[in-house]
Amino acid sequence: MSVGIVMLVHTALDRAEDVARHWSRGGCPVVIHVDKVVPRKTYDAFVARLTDTPNVMFSKRHRCEWGTWGLVAASQDASELLLRNFDQVRHVYLSSGSCLPLRPVEELVDYLNQRPRTDFIESATTADVPWTVGGLDQERFTMHFPFSWRNQRYLFDRLVELQRAIGFKRRMPRGLVPHMGSQWWCLTRQTLSAILQDPERDRYDRYFENVWIPDESYFQTLARKYSTNIESRSLTLSKFDFQGKPHIFYDDHLQLLRRSDCFVARKIWPHAERLYGAFLTDANGAMSHQEPNPGKIDRIFAKAVDRRTRGRSGLYMQSRYPNAGWENGVTAGQYSVFQGFSDLFQDFEGWLGRATGAQVHGHLFAPDRAEFSGGQSILNGALSDNAKLRDSNPKGFLTNLLWNTRGERQCFQYGPHDTPKINWHMAVDPNAQISVISGAWAVPLFKSNANFAEIRTQAARLQKIESKILDVLRAPDVKARVRIWSMADFIEAPMEPLQVIIDEIGQKGLRRLAEAPRLEDLAGFGQFLQNLKNQGMHPYLMGDFPVDPAPRNLPDSHRKPYLIKK
Repeated sequence: MSVGIVMLVHTALDRAEDVARHWSRGGCPVVIHVDKVVPRKTYDAFVARLTDTPNVMFSKRHRCEWGTWGLVAASQDASELLLRNFDQVRHVYLSSGSCLPLRPVEELVDYLNQRPRTDFIESATTADVPWTVGGLDQERFTMHFPFSWRNQRYLFDRLVELQRAIGFKRRMPRGLVPHMGSQWWCLTRQTLSAILQDPERDRYDRYFENVWIPDESYFQTLARKYSTNIESRSLTLSKFDFQGKPHIFYDDHLQLLRRSDCFVARKIWPHAERLYGAFLTDANGAMSHQEPNPGKIDRIFAKAVDRRTRGRSGLYMQSRYPNAGWENGVTAGQYSVFQGFSDLFQDFEGWLGRATGAQVHGHLFAPDRAEFSGGQSILNGALSDNAKLRDSNPKGFLTNLLWNTRGERQCFQYGPHDTPKINWHMAVDPNAQISVISGAWAVPLFKSNANFAEIRTQAARLQKIESKILDVLRAPDVKARVRIWSMADFIEAPMEPLQVIIDEIGQKGLRRLAEAPRLEDLAGFGQFLQNLKNQGMHPYLMGDFPVDPAPRNLPDSHRKPYLIKK
């Protein structure tokens, strides 16, 4: 009987009954506090069912709303009742109705008997607490909080703003240094009775009644005043997510809970039949005599938080109000975008596929359809080439394509004819490798048989569009790997940039290019650009193309010999 249990219960009373009987069978006296919100009829039935269990008592009921003083008052009254009626209790263990003992009661008793003067309570100063969520750490001790954060949020927030505006601050009672920590503690009789019988208790209680979430600071602060040996940790395994909400343990967490070696865990789903059956009935298989070590499973919870907040690359939140920027990578894999290459080279897609082994598409964002490789109309994941479906969500189209083809490098063409909605999305994607030959869109116009007035109009429109594309790609927020060449610079020495692009794709072993793509015949292209200039349209994105780039072979003129007189 060296350990007494205080249970704070507000729901799932049948499970609380199972756990109370388990503690009692282990020889521990139990005092149960039932939240005042529980109907009287339900409460009376709960009490009646436990009348056959020795050493189980019920304390005065309080309304225990989250973050309010009621939780502390309930813990005080239940602890006083326990200490008053059970003289042999050396440690008092505070738990909830959703807590589940993970190890045989005898192990907990032996563990605490070996540490008769040790208080197990998480207690850290506000400057050292990294887990506070909601923007209130030191302020929770210096302001008044008469309103419920959950049920009176508007009044709560307005009062906080008012107190900040007028600079209102309460003083901490003399001799106390504010500390915070988990509300689930295990205190020695000496420390707990000193807290409950302190001559200044009324003053301390009045102060903490208006502290925000006092159950995480009242005992944590006062234990520092009286305890001679504090281990700042809880013997109860409780894990919280990034929003400060507790993780709930289900049946499939059985092995995880065994691995923690902790004495008690919360919160347990009330319908977790396998967990309750394993830990409340199988004492021999529960656990071995090990030091509680929740750190063994911290890595798993850290990965869970990371997955919930960052997700997987290329997947986005599907909730009603998704958080922008929470994606862990814009797309699922690296890909290459080529602008102007298919205009400048013949059969560029076929050559690139042979050189890299990647899946090379045409213009995925062409006006009429998505030009999948090989002329396919449906790609992996039933992705359609329908332009209307694609343009309803171009970002989703690209991310789905890359997710559905994970493990295979995707390459596709892009240009000023294509839908512009996808441009910024690609520019801020670290997975994108974007290579641009500016002005190459003029080559198809040069080779077309259209009227020159129509060609001039098209050239002006396409140059304006590509200029905007280049502005986006040169923006300071761009995260893609972007390379831009003017057409004139590129065709002067095309093999070097092509080799760099192929090496960066890296699908095959690094080697020198043995085959080059075939360049379009550009004879007369310089004169074509000059004709556009003569018509009042200045094609500047191509670079400096001479009107006649081929040097003329002029006949050698016979020079008269010099005569040198001696």
